[in-house]
Amino acid sequence: MNYILFDGSVRDQLLPFTFTRPVADIRVGILTIREKWEHVLGYTTTTVTEDYLSDKFPMVEMEANILINGSFLPSDNLATIVKGLQPGQALFYDDEPLAFFAAEGEEVDFDAAEVIQYSYDDVIRIANTWDIFKHNGAAIARDFAWLTQDKQSQALGDGVHVIGDPDLVFVEEGAKVYLASLNTTDGPIYIGKDAEVMEACAIRGPFALCEHATLKMGAKIYGGTTVGPHCKVGGEVNNSVLFAYSNKGHDGFLGNSVLGEWCNMGADSNNSNLKNNYAPVRLWDYSTEGFAKTGLQFCGLMMGDHSKCGINTMFNTGTVVGVSANIYGGGFPRNFIPSYSWGGSSGMVTYKTNKAFETAKAMMGRRNVEFTEADQKIMEEVFQQTAKWRRD
Repeated sequence: MNYILFDGSVRDQLLPFTFTRPVADIRVGILTIREKWEHVLGYTTTTVTEDYLSDKFPMVEMEANILINGSFLPSDNLATIVKGLQPGQALFYDDEPLAFFAAEGEEVDFDAAEVIQYSYDDVIRIANTWDIFKHNGAAIARDFAWLTQDKQSQALGDGVHVIGDPDLVFVEEGAKVYLASLNTTDGPIYIGKDAEVMEACAIRGPFALCEHATLKMGAKIYGGTTVGPHCKVGGEVNNSVLFAYSNKGHDGFLGNSVLGEWCNMGADSNNSNLKNNYAPVRLWDYSTEGFAKTGLQFCGLMMGDHSKCGINTMFNTGTVVGVSANIYGGGFPRNFIPSYSWGGSSGMVTYKTNKAFETAKAMMGRRNVEFTEADQKIMEEVFQQTAKWRRD
C-alpha cells in the first residue's frame, strides 16, 4: 500500500512553520508527524502540499493509495483503522477527513464514499501553532512508548539522580548524561542517540532530547519540552519545542514557545508567556490578518525557520516571528514580526534575500548541511508571499 500525507484544512493556522514545510513535517513529541506515521505504518510516506514545496517534498502516487491528514497524530487504534481502509471508504473525525482510499488519478467524492467516523478518544490534532506545545507532553509519552518498546536503555553516567520511576528514563546509544537530576514524576525522559546532557542540568519530564542535541551546563528544563535534533539549549525552558538545528545556548527564559529550524536566540534573551492582567493570549493569524484567540493563559513565542535575535532581546507574550527575520536592540519589538524583517522596537527594514541566504548558507555549513537550490526557491517564494506585511 502507498501512503500519502496531505496538509488538510489547517495549513494557514500553522504558519509561519508551514511556510517552509508540509504540516506532516512539524515536530511534536519526539518525532515529526511524518516520522510517527511511518513508524506505525511500517512504510515511507510522500506528501501532497503547496506547489512551491513539492520539489523538496514530492508526492508519489501508485495504483492504490491511502491519503492521511497530516495534522492528526497517529495512535495504535487510528493506525489499525487507516491500514484497513478499502476502496470507496473514507475515515472522518467529525466533519474533517482523516484518511481515505484513492486509486491512481481518482478524484474522491466523499458524498459517494462509505464514511467511517473515528470514535476513539485518543485523538491528538495539531490545528494551531499553539497546539504544538500544548499537546507536546502527551505526544512525548506516546512516542516514548513506541521508541523504547523491547529496547534496553544505556546506563546513566556518574552522579545522575532519578526522581520517580527510573524505567521512564531512556538513553539511546552514544548519549552522555552526567551529574543531572531527572524527574519522571509527570512523564518520561528520552535522551536520543549521541545527545549530551552536560553537568548540573535539572530536567522534569515529559522531555525529549533528540539525536545529536545538547543541553548546556546548568540548564533548567520543565515538562512538555522537546529539544530537536542537533539543537543546543541552555538557561530555563518550559513546555517548548525546538524543531531541529536551532540554538538557545545561553541563559534566558523560553516558555510555551515553538522555534522552527535554524533559529538562534541570543544570550539572555527572554520571552513572556503570561500577560500582566492574566488575560487569554491572542496570536497573529495569517489568514485573517488579525490576532486570534488562543484560549490560553500561557503562550509565548512562535518563531519561523532561519529567524534570529540578538543578545538581551525581549519578546512580549504571544509574539509571532516569521521566516528569516533578524531582531535586535532594546525594548520590546512588535508582537508580529513579518518574515525577512531586520531591526527591533525602533523600526524594521527588509532583510534582503541575498544577505539572508548568505547567513543561511553559513549557519547550515557549520553543521555540514547544504543550502540547496530547492531550499532557496522555497525561501524566495516565502519572501514574495510575505511582502505585504513588511514596512520599509
